[in-house]
Amino acid sequence: MKLYISPSSPFARKCRIVAREKGVAVEEIVVDPYANAAELLASNPVVQVPSLIAEDGLPINDSPIICEYLDMVGSGPRLTPESGPERLRVRRIEATADALLEMGVKLVLEKRRPESERSPSWMERWTAHMHRALDALQAADLSAEDFHIGTLTAGTALTWISFRHPDFGWATGRPGLVALQAALEARPSFAETRPA
Repeated sequence: MKLYISPSSPFARKCRIVAREKGVAVEEIVVDPYANAAELLASNPVVQVPSLIAEDGLPINDSPIICEYLDMVGSGPRLTPESGPERLRVRRIEATADALLEMGVKLVLEKRRPESERSPSWMERWTAHMHRALDALQAADLSAEDFHIGTLTAGTALTWISFRHPDFGWATGRPGLVALQAALEARPSFAETRPA
C-alpha cells in the first residue's frame, strides 16, 4: 500500500499513526499537494493529502475513511468500535478534533495571504471555533488509557496546533488535554510521526 503524505499534515499524521498502531505496512510517499503532484492527482482529484492506494489499487481519500480502512485491515483491538453508542461517542470525539484541525488549517492558509487580502473577521471566527472545540474536548474527559480514534485525533490536533500556532495558548485552563497530549506523544507511533 502507498500513502501519499506531507510531513506537516495533521490529517496525514493521523493515518500514519493508525498504520503503526495497527501494524499495517504502508509506503509513505512525500508529495507537495500545492504543486499538483501527478501521482497524487492520479489518486485524488482535489490533490489533497493523505491519499491511500490500497493493496487492490483502490484509491482511498479523506483521513477518517483511510483510518477506518487501516483499522479494519490491521491487527489488534479496533480503534473505532464497530457499532452502538460507543461507536457514536468515539466518532463524535474524532469529528470535533478533525473540525479543530480544519479551523486551524484555514487560519494557516489565511495567514499566508498578503496582509491586505486577509479577512480579520474570518480569522476571528475560526479562532473562536478552535477555542470552542478545545473546550469540548477538555469537557469530554479524554484519557490516553482509553485509546481510540477520537483520542488519537485529539492528540494529533493538539501537537499540530503547538507546531503551527505556537502562540495560540491552547493548554491554558485545559489540564486534561495537556495530560492527554503528553501521554500520547510518548507512544512510539506518535514519536515517529511528529510534524516537520
